[in-house]
Amino acid sequence: MHESEITKFKKPAVKIAMCNFMENPRDLSDFAQKHGFDGIDWSFDMAGIPQNPREESLWAKQIKSLTPLEIRYHCPFDRVDIGHEDPGQQRRAAALFRKIIRIVARTGGGYLTLHVGLGRDSTRILSWNTTIESLRDLVHYAADLNVHLCLENLAWGWTAKPNLFEKLIRYSGAGITFDIGHARACPAVQTQQYNPEDFLTPHKNRIYNAHVYHEEIEGKGHIPPSDIADIAQRLDLLMDAGCTWWTLEIREAEGLIQTRKIVDQYLTGPGAKKQTTTAAI
Repeated sequence: MHESEITKFKKPAVKIAMCNFMENPRDLSDFAQKHGFDGIDWSFDMAGIPQNPREESLWAKQIKSLTPLEIRYHCPFDRVDIGHEDPGQQRRAAALFRKIIRIVARTGGGYLTLHVGLGRDSTRILSWNTTIESLRDLVHYAADLNVHLCLENLAWGWTAKPNLFEKLIRYSGAGITFDIGHARACPAVQTQQYNPEDFLTPHKNRIYNAHVYHEEIEGKGHIPPSDIADIAQRLDLLMDAGCTWWTLEIREAEGLIQTRKIVDQYLTGPGAKKQTTTAAI
C-alpha cells in the first residue's frame, strides 16, 4: 500500500480542551494557549445566560475573544429536565435548551452537550417517553441550525445504565459526550454488570466529545489521575471509538496541568500507536 493510501486510514489527532473555569476570558485564553490546549468546553451558568440581544452580543464578543481556540458548549443545568412529567416544567426546560441552541448557533458553535436527570436522586418525576420525544425534537431543532446535540452519561439515573443510554441515543438520534469518570463510578459498572465500553460499543460513529478525569467523589468533585494507569484503559476506549475531542474536566489549575501531563504521556507513548493505526496491508 502506498504512503498516501496509508495516510487516509490514520485517525485524526486528538484535540485537548479545558473547561471555562476562569471568569476573565483573557486569563482563560492565555492559560489555554500557554499550556497548549486546542479548545474550551464552555459550560453555561444558569445565572449568566444572556437574556436579551445586548447581553447576547456581549457574550458573543467574549467567545470571539477566545480565537483561535475552538469552543464547544455544555449545559450542566441542575434539575432542569426536558422529560419532566409536569408539562409546565417540561416546556420551560425545552424552551431554555432551544434558546441555548440558538445562542450557540449564532456564534458558529457546532456542539452542545446536555443531561437527563442531572442533580436528581430519583427518576420518578421523569417520563421516559417524554424524555425521548423531547430529546428527539431538540436534536432535530439543533441539526437545522448545524449544531450537534449530545447526551452525556451520568453517574446515576437512566444515562448511567448502558442499556438505557443506548435506547436514549438510538431513539433520539443524539450524539454522545462520554464522561469516563461517570462511567467508572456508575453502579452498573461498579457491580460489574456492565463495562465502561458498553456505553460506546453500539454508537462508535456518534461519540463527539469526552470528559476526561479519573473519578468523581461526592463533596470533592472531579479527581485528576495520579498516573497513566488510572485512565489508560478508558482512553483506549476513546481512541478505539474515534473520539478526538477530549475535555480535561478539572476546574483548578494544578490538577488540570497534572491531568494534561498524564494525557500527553499517554498520547506520546504506546497509546499514540492507536492514532496511526492503518488498515490491514
